[in-house]
Amino acid sequence: MRKTPIAAIALAGVALAGCGSSSSSSSSAAASATPATTTTSTTVAPQTAYIAPFQHVKTIASTVPPNGDVNPYGIVIVPSSAGSLVSGDLLVSNFNAKSNNQGTGTTIVQLSPTGKRTVFAQIKAASLPGSCPGGVGLTTALSILPGGYVVVGSLPTTNGQSATAEYGCLIVLDDSGHPVSTISGPNIEGPWDMTAVTQGATTSLFVSNVLNGGAKKGIHTVDNSTVVRINVTSGPGQAPKVVSQQVIVDKIPWRDDKAALAIGPTGVALASDGTLYVADTLENRIISVPDALTRTSPVPDAGITLSQGGHLNQPLGLALAPNGDILTANAGDGNIVETTPAGKQLLARGADAKAGAGSLFGLVPVPGGGGVYFVDDAANALKLLH
Repeated sequence: MRKTPIAAIALAGVALAGCGSSSSSSSSAAASATPATTTTSTTVAPQTAYIAPFQHVKTIASTVPPNGDVNPYGIVIVPSSAGSLVSGDLLVSNFNAKSNNQGTGTTIVQLSPTGKRTVFAQIKAASLPGSCPGGVGLTTALSILPGGYVVVGSLPTTNGQSATAEYGCLIVLDDSGHPVSTISGPNIEGPWDMTAVTQGATTSLFVSNVLNGGAKKGIHTVDNSTVVRINVTSGPGQAPKVVSQQVIVDKIPWRDDKAALAIGPTGVALASDGTLYVADTLENRIISVPDALTRTSPVPDAGITLSQGGHLNQPLGLALAPNGDILTANAGDGNIVETTPAGKQLLARGADAKAGAGSLFGLVPVPGGGGVYFVDDAANALKLLH
């Protein structure tokens, strides 16, 4: 039995809309800048909600690079300039190749807030400097470490189908986009999303995994996905070095899915009190993991259910708002949902009312407030809710 939810909210059914569905991102054409559009809200929210004032969505830029990769998943803001990285720019990882096969995307694009796009990295499996079972298929897991090192997750396939999915790895790039190492092994099995928090000389990577153990034949849902904490050291001229690994939550359900490739734990974010929040996509809930920076064993019962059902509809990307609330992006309906640390859902704001299900993945608040950047894989674009 999982622990009693902090907020008693009715369970909503899971909508099978592709987190990574090829049907949701069939266009590889560059998205052109469009006028701002008015969004819709599914509830009346108090003005204390971070996203309450934001009524419009505008396209910043296409995320499609010259090689035609589609399905933007991961998103991170560059904290400081180094090498090719420009402070305030955004990095976006692509999960699909031009063929639209999932788990075959190889590019990270860099976009300025005004829409300038360059290719930060195009990663070839043959040139990886370490082990990465299956090769390259870049996921939502994307972080920037001290020294300008970029870490990106890989969950590769050969043909876009879950039957050919391999465990992959974390790929470490320098500030010019060149691979310098990989992180793989038994704790990395389908890295799907990630957040990074630096304290002193150590950065803790919190990585959610969706392929632990592989799908057992004849079993549709497997309760063995994890979130692992990987502590690394890095700095200018000092490539990240792994110093410890610890699984901090396990037994999270996942399943392989033809349309979505894999449905399981996705977005992660660490609060100032040391609590890690995790989006449990399959069970329409947000998990809380206390003492995430220090715990030495997995939290029991697949984590504490903070909030479940209600406006949560296949939550994928997860980030913290400046006010400490939890922002999640729904795969099931194209909404961004704001939930308090106490588990109260404040507001669901339509971010892609046109495409709806299957369009959203990674998201991050605008530095200093003023909106939320998010990737829309139905339009293959970086957008701004403002």
